[in-house]
Amino acid sequence: MRRRNFISLLGGAAAAWPLAARAQPRERTRRIGVLVGLGADDSQAQARNAAFLQGLGALGWIVGRNLQIDFRWGGGNARRYRRQAAELVALAPELIVAMGASVVGPLLQTTRTVPIVFVQVTDPVSSGYVASLARPGGNATGFALFEFGISAKWIELLKEIAPRVTRAAVLRDPTVPVGLGQLGAIQSVAPSLKVEISPLGVRDARDIEHAITAFARGSSDGLIVLPSVPTAIHRTLIVTLAAQHKLPAVYPYRYYAAAGGLICYGPDEIEQYRQAAGYVDRILKGEKPGDLPVQAPTKYELIINLKTAKALGLDIPTTVLARADEVIE
Repeated sequence: MRRRNFISLLGGAAAAWPLAARAQPRERTRRIGVLVGLGADDSQAQARNAAFLQGLGALGWIVGRNLQIDFRWGGGNARRYRRQAAELVALAPELIVAMGASVVGPLLQTTRTVPIVFVQVTDPVSSGYVASLARPGGNATGFALFEFGISAKWIELLKEIAPRVTRAAVLRDPTVPVGLGQLGAIQSVAPSLKVEISPLGVRDARDIEHAITAFARGSSDGLIVLPSVPTAIHRTLIVTLAAQHKLPAVYPYRYYAAAGGLICYGPDEIEQYRQAAGYVDRILKGEKPGDLPVQAPTKYELIINLKTAKALGLDIPTTVLARADEVIE
């Protein structure tokens, strides 16, 4: 009898095991939105997105397991930003990541309640996105890029690597207000370097080609490219035109130098996308964006393309080479 009772008990327990397993609570899936200023086929946008997903994965957030992400890609179209911001908010995500300064404004015009984590924004305070860097105070926080003073470094670098430059074009998107601050910083030091500044407002490839071609005159000309969606989307065209017109050029991000640009000085923007995952994690776990300080870059990279320098007939000073974080041969 005891043996029959044991077998019966064992069988009952075995039958209960699947029920017990089914009774375990499933991990809750959280939903976030991502609005990207660049297009889905842009290699740099893909690199940023990969870094962001890598950062999320390191914190235990896996798409398809405990996370759902709704992506929207702007492709540099301001009208599309507004439409896609409204679409994302209508999906009722727990937060939205704004990848690029150009999409933050449309998102904040659409919602002041859904938490927003922004990346690659210059001067979010004067833009009205946050009350202060230390205490954002609203529904947005994130990662800032350039202080305006960094812009002065670009013209100083240009003059250092190409002393013959006496005229410099500054390529910028006129629809980006913070570009005025960057331009102002450049203009403030230009007289001491004996360089005449020519602002070139551009919005598309046609503008870029016309502006650079009309500006370039001879060996005393140079180029500074400010960060914006149009200059990022058309980076290959800009680098090609600079080479064609023999213009020494300074760029804000590494990917310009990797594409053949002469020199870049700016933050590691890919790292900021990994860091953004940390703020997503903290907000999903209950913290408020208004309590999370806006973070600034802790390191700036100097990248030099020696192949391009040789093509331009430039001998990069050893003092500049010694400061470089990377030299592309």
